[in-house]
Amino acid sequence: MGVIERPTFSSDASRRIYEYVERNGTVARHKVMDVVSLPSAEFESHLESLKADGYLEEDGGTLQIAVEFGAVAEHETNERTFVVRPGRQSDFDGLIETIRDVTAEETYVVAEAIAEELLYEDAVTRHNTVKSRMFFVATIDGDVVGWTHLDLPQVDQLRGTAQQTVGVREAHQGHGIGSKLLQRGLEWAEANGYRKVYNSVPITNDRALEFLTEHGWDTEAIRRNHYEIDGDPVDEVMMAREL
Repeated sequence: MGVIERPTFSSDASRRIYEYVERNGTVARHKVMDVVSLPSAEFESHLESLKADGYLEEDGGTLQIAVEFGAVAEHETNERTFVVRPGRQSDFDGLIETIRDVTAEETYVVAEAIAEELLYEDAVTRHNTVKSRMFFVATIDGDVVGWTHLDLPQVDQLRGTAQQTVGVREAHQGHGIGSKLLQRGLEWAEANGYRKVYNSVPITNDRALEFLTEHGWDTEAIRRNHYEIDGDPVDEVMMAREL
């Protein structure tokens, strides 16, 4: 199943199975069978069909949605060796900690909102008929040190644009990790038919604005007094990159 394809189902039972797994990130198969209230043989038939169609995957009795985001890539730069790969549910805690590490150093309101959304939904990847969400992560020795996130609306009028965020833990900045993450997200978006990616940051976040400008992003709009930070109104700069 391609990530920008809307899921379609052959039966209501298949839809209920998929939606429960999609909402919960990873779920034991026996738990799903209990929740959807299907006889074991019927549940097995619908589950096997969802797996065969590429909607779900199973690992040791645990189910999760199967959305292929791309291969694992290893990079070596400035005395750092790191891996950039698709985010998984097992990265959940590392993602939250990394986003909070970044937002503790610089004001990045959209990233803060994403962390809260992750905590509320308890799922890294989302893919339904309304929206999709995906992550690539950078890891060092298995630990998440950076991320790039793409928010992918499924509404027809919005499906040509995606929102991207990117961040790297303070201790690992200055080694090209953010550049590799940003580029990985852009390459994926372009390969999947998106025409534009945007990123919104407070005008006070000089580091982020400089980083995006250096990588070919343009200021598309400024929303006056869009944020209130420490009691003061702050403009939002909407940066965009045409693909």
